[in-house]
Amino acid sequence: MNLDSLLLTLVWTLPFAVVGLSLLIPKGNELWVKRLHALGSGLGVLIAAWLTYRLYGRLMVDGAPMGADLRLYAVTRIDWLPSLGISFFTGVDGLSMLLVLLTAIIVFTGVLASWNTGTQVKEFFALLQLLGAGVFGVFISFDLFTFFLFYEMEAVAMYLLIGVWGSGRREYGAMKLTLTLMLGSALVLVGILALWASSGLGTFDLTQLATVRFSPGLQAWVFPVLFVGFAVSAALFPFHTWSPDGHSAAPTAVSMLAAGVMMKLGAYGALRVAMYLCPEGARQWFPVLLYLISFNVVLGAFIAIRHKDLKFITAYSSISHLGLVLLGLAAGTYLGVKGASLQMISHGFLTGLFFAVIGMIYSRTHTRLVDTQSGLMKVMPFLGVAFVIAGFTGLGLPGLSGFVAEATIFIGAFQNPDPQVRILTVLAVLGITTTAVYVVRTANFILHGPFRVDDGHGHVMEKPETSGLTDASGVEKLALTLLIACILGMGLFPGWISRMLDTSLLPMFRALSR
Repeated sequence: MNLDSLLLTLVWTLPFAVVGLSLLIPKGNELWVKRLHALGSGLGVLIAAWLTYRLYGRLMVDGAPMGADLRLYAVTRIDWLPSLGISFFTGVDGLSMLLVLLTAIIVFTGVLASWNTGTQVKEFFALLQLLGAGVFGVFISFDLFTFFLFYEMEAVAMYLLIGVWGSGRREYGAMKLTLTLMLGSALVLVGILALWASSGLGTFDLTQLATVRFSPGLQAWVFPVLFVGFAVSAALFPFHTWSPDGHSAAPTAVSMLAAGVMMKLGAYGALRVAMYLCPEGARQWFPVLLYLISFNVVLGAFIAIRHKDLKFITAYSSISHLGLVLLGLAAGTYLGVKGASLQMISHGFLTGLFFAVIGMIYSRTHTRLVDTQSGLMKVMPFLGVAFVIAGFTGLGLPGLSGFVAEATIFIGAFQNPDPQVRILTVLAVLGITTTAVYVVRTANFILHGPFRVDDGHGHVMEKPETSGLTDASGVEKLALTLLIACILGMGLFPGWISRMLDTSLLPMFRALSR
């Protein structure tokens, strides 16, 4: 095991170590618990950033593999249950490394955004770290059995975090989220077991399974089972309703992680497992799935327009934007797949920023309803600017990460010569233009005009100087600044990310084209 392998192992084991150390801190020292988790998650960001830098250098020297076989780095392989072909097999390529870095940043900023949490602090941050560890495990696992174990781990942590620390209809939101995701997981498990049994290799090793040419008849039913099972996590229509109910009830950091990285697990699994292992099934089913995906893009945006709750607006916006990821994958062109991968990363930073700002505003005004607050820019200028940047990223303003990702998806989808795909792409473009409606309208309502905040409980504030409302604290500004820097960095300098993605997407696309 080399240094890179040790560091990659540290990325997903560090959260467990932090949780263990936090248990030793005596009750009543909540500040030290927060400092420990901030230090641990911050160290995770540094390790992930260093590994990304190291991997970028290696990838630029090695280039993309010529065939359809993945080239993995920082590999660790330990036999676990050899009789069943199960091993602990971890590693990264360009795509998974970028998603690991995204996860590390969202976990760190989520910890900072939760700095004012005052209820069961030790337990809250412990579950937050375990949620992050589960997501890390999915992105670095190349044994489908351990991949599935990590995939299930994050759903359990989500249920507890929403059910205990959530607000509003938290029990309903937590239960609906968990049951819907479990339905998707059941489909995924069926598909994985079918591939394992049919391969004749007796292994769950993804790289070995990719060498098998599964029969067209098997792929015809395994692919939709796998794709839909994974896409449930990406809020595929008609399974999308768990997302707004879950997000609206979740604490700020949990919404950041759920929308920022957990929903990407579905799109990642659809690409890494379903499309890579069942390319013929993908080509057969994509024309059908495109119609479901178009509902995500168009309906998600239009439903966001009619909502008044900031979290519901952002949740339905996420459904629309995750629909773009699935559109890029289902278009079946290389640029479409590449745009989908860019959108996974961009949308992670975007929703992380959006939910962080909304949570900070709610903690001060005690309301998320758009029509009960206005003129907040007078007392919260930093939060107001961050909200506008998040909104502009969502509507694809050039110079921000959303433009790079969405433009690549639309160009890639339109490269498909099928007239139906092109018509659905045009509808998706028109659907995304509605993003400008709810972004501009919402920002105009809550940030400008005369100052007024009504928390819905008879408490109305109309004078900013006596409202007692404050702007973001130093810790909160650090979290928001880091997310804004990532959005600007990706929007202004997308080339290195694009090159990293090429080295991992080209082999998968060659498998899809065979």
